[in-house]
Amino acid sequence: SFGMLYLAGLRISVMSFMGIILLVGVVVNNAILLVDFINQQRAGGMKKVEAVVTSGPLRLRAILMTTVSTMMGNLPVALALSEGGEVRQPMSVAVTGGLFTSTMLTLFVIPVVYLVFDDVKDWVAGRIHRYKAYRRLRGQYAAKTRLTPAGVGVTLASAATAGEINDPKATATE
Repeated sequence: SFGMLYLAGLRISVMSFMGIILLVGVVVNNAILLVDFINQQRAGGMKKVEAVVTSGPLRLRAILMTTVSTMMGNLPVALALSEGGEVRQPMSVAVTGGLFTSTMLTLFVIPVVYLVFDDVKDWVAGRIHRYKAYRRLRGQYAAKTRLTPAGVGVTLASAATAGEINDPKATATE
């Protein structure tokens, strides 16, 4: 949107920032449409990459309808065809320029970012699972061993056979 403002010879103003705020809303809506459909496909049993690849073309129509209708609605204001249109022109130019760029980003970058974040989520979940398994095994090992004065772990069963553990029953009968 800043590039389109530059090409149109307009300055950054309050109205152009209002257009950018409007643009953020439309971009987030398009991204939600795409990511939600990917999640629906995955919930239906589709694999991750297959869901991402098939969701783009299936949601293309909805995303393009939103984008094109907003751009066409802003076109008369962007051209400043009405009286007082010069005041609202920066807002409309910012929205129109940003929509063109953001549509391409929504269709190409959002799926890639989805795959990257999903891989990171899987990696972190695996690390947590391995850490919990390690802690569980370490706890089981610690319950079966004790430290000798030398700091060496000795299992309780081997210490009992070596006579290192005082058995109260054995001392009572002696």
